[in-house]
Amino acid sequence: MAPEPPRRRSSVREIAIRYGFIALLLGLVIFFSAFTRGFASPQAAVFILQSVSITGILALGVTATLVVGGFDLSIGSIATSSMMAAAYVMVVLEQDAMTAVIACLAIGALVGLVNGLIICYMRVPDLLATLGMMFLLIGLQRIPTEGRSIAVGMTLPDGSTAAGQFSQAFLALGRHRFDFFISNLVPSSVVVLIVLAILIWFFLEYTRFGRMMYAVGSNARAAEFAGAPVKAYKIWAYVISGVFASIGGILLAARLGRGDIASGNNLLLDSVAAALIGFAVLGAAKPNAFGTAIGALFVGVLLQGLTMMNVPYYTQDFIKGAVLVIALMFTFALAGRAAR
Repeated sequence: MAPEPPRRRSSVREIAIRYGFIALLLGLVIFFSAFTRGFASPQAAVFILQSVSITGILALGVTATLVVGGFDLSIGSIATSSMMAAAYVMVVLEQDAMTAVIACLAIGALVGLVNGLIICYMRVPDLLATLGMMFLLIGLQRIPTEGRSIAVGMTLPDGSTAAGQFSQAFLALGRHRFDFFISNLVPSSVVVLIVLAILIWFFLEYTRFGRMMYAVGSNARAAEFAGAPVKAYKIWAYVISGVFASIGGILLAARLGRGDIASGNNLLLDSVAAALIGFAVLGAAKPNAFGTAIGALFVGVLLQGLTMMNVPYYTQDFIKGAVLVIALMFTFALAGRAAR
C-alpha cells in the first residue's frame, strides 16, 4: 500500500488543528442532547449561557494579561470583593446603584493598577504578585462585616441593623431578561458578555494598542528596542483584567441580591480554564477573545451536561481538567509538527 502523500497529511493536520476543538464542542452538544432529556431546549441553552456569563467576562480579562505574557490569579477575589463592595455600599452605607457600580469599577481598576506596578516596577513574577493580591483581597473583603455575608436587614458588628437595600435598577443588571423569540428568554448578563467579548476582540485584533499588546507578549525585549512602552502596556492589561473582574462581581451581586463571601470560589478555576481553552479554538495557539468566549461556552456545556446526567459533582473538576489538558496537548502537538 502506497504511503499517504505529504501534502494530504499536511492538509488533514491543518484541518484537525483549526476545527478539532469546534468538532469536540459540537460532539458534546450532540451527545448530551441524545442522552439527556431537555438539554437541547432553548431554555437549557440560555441557562448554559447565563451560567458562564460571569465566568466568560472574567476569562476575557485573563486573556488581556495572557496577551502581554502575564497571568492574573486575582480575578476571582477581585470579583468577590466587588460583589461585597456593591452590597456594602447599598445595604450598609445606603447609597444608590450608580455609586455602587462606580465604587466596584474603581476597585477593579485600582487592584489591576497595583498588580501591574508590582509586576513591572518591583519585578515580582506575575503569578506570585497576583497570588499575593488574591489572598490579600480574600482577607480584606471579610473585615468590615467580621466574615459574614451582606444581606438586607443584617445585624452589623456594632449591633445595629443595616437599613439600606438593593435598588431595583441594580438588581435588574443581573436579573432582567430580554425577549428573543420567546418572552423573557435572554438574561442581561449574557448580553453584557456578548458586548464585552466583541469589544475586547475588536480591541485586541484591530487596534494599534491591541496589536502592540500582542507584540509585547510575543517578545517584550524586541518591542522595547522598537520603542514601545512595554511596562505601560503590561500595566494596562492588568487594569483591563481588574475592570472586567469587577464587572463580573457587579453582575453576581445583582443576580444574588446579597454579598455572599463564598459565591466566588469557582470563578478563578473556570475562568482560567476558559481562557486557556481559547488557545485551542481554530488552532490559534495564542490567547484570543473569540477563543476565550468559545472556551467559556465549552465549560458551560460540559458542566451542564454532566449535571443533567447526574454525574457526581466531585468528579466534574477532574473531567473538566482532563478535557482541557487533552485539548491543549492536541492543539500544540499538531501545531508544533506543522511548524516543523
